[in-house]
Amino acid sequence: MKLGERRPLTLAQQFVNLKSNPVCAGHGHLRCAHLIWRYEASPSPLSRLYGIRIELMHELSPRIFVESPDLQLLAGGRRLPHVYDQNPPRLCLYLPRAHEWQPWMRLDQTIVPWTALWFFYFEEWLASDEWKGGGSFPSDERRHRRARGSRKTSKPGEEQLP
Repeated sequence: MKLGERRPLTLAQQFVNLKSNPVCAGHGHLRCAHLIWRYEASPSPLSRLYGIRIELMHELSPRIFVESPDLQLLAGGRRLPHVYDQNPPRLCLYLPRAHEWQPWMRLDQTIVPWTALWFFYFEEWLASDEWKGGGSFPSDERRHRRARGSRKTSKPGEEQLP
């Protein structure tokens, strides 16, 4: 580790932080190199409660799943926006390649509020059919990478359209 570099939080530290924060009051377990935390959250006082599961393995990106209610049912047959997986829904909360979340960051101060914000935009999407939460969709990013790899350039820095 370099001088001035932040040390990753241990799974035990993340567990204690989640357990002691009333915003994400819930339950979980910590085993070897794997943390699971379950809690319920609502993006506003008028919103429904959502059952959320956070999974974290040592020094990897956290994975956030929605356990209840059934988002597919709420979406009425539409594809869920801003998720990595449709079933079970695994939320896309930040850009991993932009390093918006790092292992030294507390889950209860980053992932938990970002999850509530995702649900705020999800409920707006249910009514408007337009995702207003910004970011880039995981499927869009894959499509963009494939398109970039198939383009040929005529001059350095100048792209040629297919």
